[in-house]
Amino acid sequence: MSTKPGEPVLYLKSDGVAWVTLNRPDARNRITLRICTEIRRACEAIAQDDEVRLAVITGAGDAFCIGDEDAPTASGGSSPEELRAYLEAHRPAFSIGAVTQPVIAAINGDALGHGLEIALACDIRIAASGAKLGMTQISEGVTPWDGGTQRLPRIVGRAWATDLLLNGRIVDAEEALRIGLVHQVVAPDELASRVEQVASSIASQAPIATRYAKEVVLKGMDMTLEQGLRLETDLNVILQTTRDRAEGVASFLERREPTYTGE
Repeated sequence: MSTKPGEPVLYLKSDGVAWVTLNRPDARNRITLRICTEIRRACEAIAQDDEVRLAVITGAGDAFCIGDEDAPTASGGSSPEELRAYLEAHRPAFSIGAVTQPVIAAINGDALGHGLEIALACDIRIAASGAKLGMTQISEGVTPWDGGTQRLPRIVGRAWATDLLLNGRIVDAEEALRIGLVHQVVAPDELASRVEQVASSIASQAPIATRYAKEVVLKGMDMTLEQGLRLETDLNVILQTTRDRAEGVASFLERREPTYTGE
């Protein structure tokens, strides 16, 4: 995790936003073990930093991430235990999905295979109009192992997920928007400003409430409606005890913009 230009993952914190950039533009940001390690460290730092309201994941150059540097069979071991260890060490999307703050994927270019898995682990996906997206692992004789088979159907539904997974089909940004794979599509030269706009909007909200909203949506998808409603109520009860809730009420009554502190 570094701000040095030559590092494979760049980390920058500014105005409550953590910017994480995959920085192997010559390799179109293909994933290596080093990248996985640095993403995990960045995600741990984000989760532990109360000053970070949200995070943005993007890629350097003309691609977001087009997959892995090596196939899983490149682990050098032949036993199931060694292969499992290899796969678990190469799971950056798992780390991103564990971040409690909202995460935006700024898809500046192609997001293929493992690269799309990283984008799926984010809460909001904003794509440049020229980007291509696809779950291409099956064409390489493997299946996604970093949450792709689970997150994709939860995001686009079973029908589109099986289409993309089984065919290894690559879609353009407009089709990705149509099937719900991304939230917004903008011109490449407008991507940075649009992401900053969305990030600024989220960062201005009450941070505890924002985290709880993310938690109840994600956890609620795996609960019954009754269980989800109960979690929603429980978290709202906890929110009533926070200073941010009191600030929200006071700012409304005083007709001013709230100043949230995350307390």
